[in-house]
Amino acid sequence: MAKIPLADRFAGAPISWGVCEAPGWGHELPADRVLADMGSLGLRATELGPTGYLGPDPDAVRATLDRHGLRLVGGFLPLPLHLDGVDLTEAVDAMRTLAAAGGEIVVLAARSLGGGYDRKVRLSDGEWRLLAENLARVREVAHSLGLRSCLHPHVGTAVEDAESVDRLVDLSDVPLCIDTGHLLIGGTDPLDLVRRHPDRVGHVHLKDVNASVADKVSASSVSYLEAVREGLYTPLGDGDLDILAIIRVLEEGEYQGWYVLEQDTALAGPPVAGAGPIDDVRRSLLHLKGVIP
Repeated sequence: MAKIPLADRFAGAPISWGVCEAPGWGHELPADRVLADMGSLGLRATELGPTGYLGPDPDAVRATLDRHGLRLVGGFLPLPLHLDGVDLTEAVDAMRTLAAAGGEIVVLAARSLGGGYDRKVRLSDGEWRLLAENLARVREVAHSLGLRSCLHPHVGTAVEDAESVDRLVDLSDVPLCIDTGHLLIGGTDPLDLVRRHPDRVGHVHLKDVNASVADKVSASSVSYLEAVREGLYTPLGDGDLDILAIIRVLEEGEYQGWYVLEQDTALAGPPVAGAGPIDDVRRSLLHLKGVIP
């Protein structure tokens, strides 16, 4: 089967407009404003955003997307996968909504118990075994619903630094969400990772990073949210990652999935209509023209 053209596989994410599930993140723009911005930029798809953001049920989500001519790629689902007896009821409900609304992939993260991203999560050997077992349970449910699944190495979760990424690769066959920014902050070179494990790439989040701010996060001298507000993530091409090289390596391999433009943003208040986060996403899309045939 021929690959879908690269230009048709770029998607948006509400977090690029400051919409996040983390407590106290900042001002949340309404979904119609965010999706209208995406559509005006020529994006054809989006991730779901926090549970309930695009609507309380699958029909409402589909109606919201249809108003703006967008399709649903998938959704981010952080879970405390290292806990014994973790209750998956809400996770199953979230995946059912995602599948029924037309999503393709659930992006899992092994979150902390509190749900924030400002503390490192260190696991014992026993907790790693529980993580692998719970991850297998969640993936089985996702598969039964027609969803693909992947695990997102993420700042402030159990899979954050290079050691934990490598341990996960050895422990489980779960595909990875290659989030270029979170990997770099955690000490993993995303370009090296996709070269070493091209068969493990299940999904891609494109971020560019201001390395000097990233160093503060790695050293725990600022919180993750403070770093985001300091400009941790830049428009693609303005930071210290070679985003185009990463895409070229993936396209030379077997990857046929989505590239989600996801530059985490936190807003202090509502931006002027037609300005704000949309400007950074527009600049990112212009940069991506460097890899479009």
